Amino acid sequence: MKTFASLILTILFTVTLNAQEKETKTPVDITSVLTIDNTIKTLYNVISGEIGKKRHWEQFKFLFTPDAKLIAAGKDTNRETKITYMKPDDYIKNSGKWLETNGFFEKEIHRTVNIFGNMAQVFSTYECFYNVTDKKPFMRGINSIQLWNDGKRWWIVNLYWTQETRDNPIPEAYLPN
Repeated sequence: MKTFASLILTILFTVTLNAQEKETKTPVDITSVLTIDNTIKTLYNVISGEIGKKRHWEQFKFLFTPDAKLIAAGKDTNRETKITYMKPDDYIKNSGKWLETNGFFEKEIHRTVNIFGNMAQVFSTYECFYNVTDKKPFMRGINSIQLWNDGKRWWIVNLYWTQETRDNPIPEAYLPN
């Protein structure tokens, strides 16, 4: 009888914990992917936040197709040009703690959009700040974002970015007027 009572208590405790976990999860916002504009704004908003602010990683993952790639281009420690391929979960694992520990705000300053049928290519120029009140960005660059519309919503297929450097300044065409 004691074993049966212990089993029942364990089951009730587990169910209660699972229910609490489900209740504390913030639901994803379906309106965030109904337009290209909302999708891009959500991408920037979900990774941005003050020091200590938890990011809404379920919303982040909701933006991408299951096979989406995030591709960072830059130079390694030997100054060799390279690219790194990631899945959304890899990005969260590699950058999530840093974003929360340091504070990070990525702000779009210019966008060009090309659409053909259900596909879109967006060049989105960004500036990065540690704090929302910072006046000068610590980094700038361009996100190349490929999107697909399945008839119901927009999905990010690839997110490919590189930072501005002294040798690779952002062209005037991709800066605000």
